[in-house]
Amino acid sequence: MEIGNLIRMANRIGQFFEAMPDRQEAQEGVANHIHKFWEPRMRNELLGFLARQPDGDAGHEHLHPLVLEAVTQNRQRLTPLARAQ
Repeated sequence: MEIGNLIRMANRIGQFFEAMPDRQEAQEGVANHIHKFWEPRMRNELLGFLARQPDGDAGHEHLHPLVLEAVTQNRQRLTPLARAQ
């Protein structure tokens, strides 16, 4: 999936949770949503992008600050488990 599409999707999630008064709760909401509803390859793509661009800047798209914080702080939980072969 193209990273710009993933960033736009993640930013919509961030905009929704940004309305929460507690920043930590909002970050948890973003991380939970991505963990529950994004398939592993989508999460891998987003995490790979952040490994290359830790500031979340893709040039034409930028990760919402709340999403950047949530994904960065929950990287291990959001990393899909490797399948046993």
